[in-house]
Amino acid sequence: MKAGAVAAPFAVLWDMDGVLVDSAPYHQRAWRETLAEEGVLLDEASFRHTFGRRNDAIIAYVLGTEVSPERASSIGEAKERRYRALIAQEGIAPLPGVMEWLGRLHNRGIPQAIVSSAPLANVSAVLQALGLAHLFRSIVSAEDVRYGKPDPEGFLLAARRLGMPPQRCLVVEDAPAGVEGARQAGMHCLALSTTHPPEALATADLIVASLDHLPPDTFARLEPATGEG
Repeated sequence: MKAGAVAAPFAVLWDMDGVLVDSAPYHQRAWRETLAEEGVLLDEASFRHTFGRRNDAIIAYVLGTEVSPERASSIGEAKERRYRALIAQEGIAPLPGVMEWLGRLHNRGIPQAIVSSAPLANVSAVLQALGLAHLFRSIVSAEDVRYGKPDPEGFLLAARRLGMPPQRCLVVEDAPAGVEGARQAGMHCLALSTTHPPEALATADLIVASLDHLPPDTFARLEPATGEG
């Protein structure tokens, strides 16, 4: 913690896709349009099966494992450029309750960070579209870690950047891999069943359908648990 900084009782680490925004439609369109230029039709089932996986794994699934790393990288980069262009052109809406909770925690002086498996450029594009960048003290993106979720590396890095012990961090996630990563990091986890059924998130400390379903004192009630240690 920097000299002169006021100690906060806990920190909140947010996933982005499926937590702050519903980006799946934008990713689907970007993949569909990019792969169409490769002469491949991406159907709904293939997109749902591969959504959330690394680009190289998606390309191998759709185009086959014989695709060279260079071509896979080029296709992946083209898809991400198209995704960011869609966000910039059309904007993207926050999920229900996001703006209220981010603002409420910020006003309390609670440090907040994003821990996302997305490239930094994608995170920045979403935050710019939402006008929320000033609310986060740190962003951990795909480029910052060697291992993705469920490995806890990203969560632990965010905690270090915020100067907060892991046991005083609360993770907000929507995916089983993220929930498991939070558990491995020794952090508490609030899970949103926006992209996965509640039973797939069963190891989280609290599971809700949406942030706007939370009582106003939810984080205050979680604070004693996250504030210990």
